[in-house]
Amino acid sequence: MHPDIQRVLISEVRIRRRVAELGREISTVHAGHEALLIAVLRGAAIFAADLIRHIEIPTVLDFMAISSYGDSTRSSGVVQILKDVEESIAGRRVILVEDIVDTGLTSTYLARLLAERQPERVEVCALLDKPARRRTEARLDYRGFTIPDEYVVGYGLDYRQRYRGLPYVGTLKPEALKRGTSA
Repeated sequence: MHPDIQRVLISEVRIRRRVAELGREISTVHAGHEALLIAVLRGAAIFAADLIRHIEIPTVLDFMAISSYGDSTRSSGVVQILKDVEESIAGRRVILVEDIVDTGLTSTYLARLLAERQPERVEVCALLDKPARRRTEARLDYRGFTIPDEYVVGYGLDYRQRYRGLPYVGTLKPEALKRGTSA
């Protein structure tokens, strides 16, 4: 375990198992169709890469980059699109892939934005759901894990761009949050 981690919330084994289940579920729901996964950078990149390996239907992967946190541990609620998708989504089955849904503002905004581009449908798949922080009704079609109201890192989630490569999801020690860098 990394020395800055206070505790592991979701183990690597549990993540691997659940991601495989999500891939099978998506494959079943969309059998006979192609899916367009749109991963929200940077946090969802690792999740999306693992997820797409478990989807057994034709799948295209694209990315959006947004900012709603800055250097904070709390979402500002203001979404800024830094990189838009390159694929046309009109008439397609779109699955927005998020690392975490907490306030629900970002995923709701992005799903609405994508729906305006006239896809056949837009669904949301999130590795983590933090309902205690919800500020708006957020639709989650596929959910990996529901977590308590704690700031988490690992498996793509970061604190000041660190800890993304951890194979598990964990909480940081208070001293790591205070100093803002890893040991």
